[in-house]
Amino acid sequence: MTVNFNERQPARRVMRVMAAVSVVAVVAACEGPLDFDMRGRLGSDLDTSGPAVRATADRPEADRRGVISYPNYQVAVARRGDRLRDVAARIGVDAQELASYNGMQTDDELRRGEVLALPRRVEEPSAATGGAGVVRAPSDVDISSVAGGAIERADGVRTAELDPIPAAEDAPSGETGVEPIRHKVSRGETAFTIARLYGVSVRALAEWNGLGKDFVIREGQILLIPPVVDAPETANNAAPTSRPGDGSPTPTPPSASKPLPEEDIAAAPPEPPESPDLGGTQTESVSDSRMDRPVEGKIIRAYAKDKNNGVDFSAPAGAPVRAADDGTVAAITTDADNVQILVVRHPDNLMTVYYNVADVAVEKGSTVARGSKIATVPDGDNYVHFEVRKGFDSVDPMPYLE
Repeated sequence: MTVNFNERQPARRVMRVMAAVSVVAVVAACEGPLDFDMRGRLGSDLDTSGPAVRATADRPEADRRGVISYPNYQVAVARRGDRLRDVAARIGVDAQELASYNGMQTDDELRRGEVLALPRRVEEPSAATGGAGVVRAPSDVDISSVAGGAIERADGVRTAELDPIPAAEDAPSGETGVEPIRHKVSRGETAFTIARLYGVSVRALAEWNGLGKDFVIREGQILLIPPVVDAPETANNAAPTSRPGDGSPTPTPPSASKPLPEEDIAAAPPEPPESPDLGGTQTESVSDSRMDRPVEGKIIRAYAKDKNNGVDFSAPAGAPVRAADDGTVAAITTDADNVQILVVRHPDNLMTVYYNVADVAVEKGSTVARGSKIATVPDGDNYVHFEVRKGFDSVDPMPYLE
């Protein structure tokens, strides 16, 4: 089974804005713990704690050729120094066929542990090849429900069945494990967005597929999604554990078993002092809006959920782009077309995204004030795409700007 995003939209601007979504996927943060697979990326307080706490199974061992065999497909694991043609020769598959199936060239270099999907079945792992056979699911596990659950978590994708290449009925049984579903990488996707899509950590995704330290993936690559395993139940006599960042459980006080002596509360508690009237000392806000507009210009494209996840403002080249509210610069990056994207993090788990900017005047990690200049409008496409995101979800910016 392979999974792809919905059909791409032809408009170039829509493709560009997808890059902004990918950046937000990386910098979306909560108040919870840091998943260290994202340290050193786009900010020190990034969070993927949700996926990180989902335990995933270990990848099965490959045989001497590097082949791992599942009931409906096989993969090959590369060795250090391998090129694609070396793997093809070792497992007995046409190099061009293997390259085409994985969106690669026959001379492409592979990382140690990188996984290649096989277009057809080869000899099953056995004692002769240093393997144990086909990875079989536990008898009490419904494979279709496991795959279905993973796809349900991956909201916003559509599925397409691949022609199965089932193992022979007499194929030897090997390790016990769940067959992963496969995801074919589409343009604009990153390892971070795919990991978040399926609710697994990007570290597990990288380990299963032999990704590099930069987690780079390529369009057309077939990734194995690490199967999620159930965490063991807490023993009846064991102390309950908490999620990272939630703090330690509060111990039961001695008074729970032996009540404290009753107190004679005769006198009523003193009334709190009156709060001072600060109205006279506060300055009137220049604007009642939650945020300022990033540029002075006409709205040329309104917000439309899942179609345009922000608002596009027209503005003359060189016009200042200003911070919509006080915050911290979380990311400064560019997309494949070298268009600059700037992301600012604000209180209350809010982020603002400024896409198609130039002459960035701030640095990652710097503090910006509401209305301060952070960039300018570039030459050429004289517009700025502005988004407000609450966590990872886009919201209509207009209620914040009016």
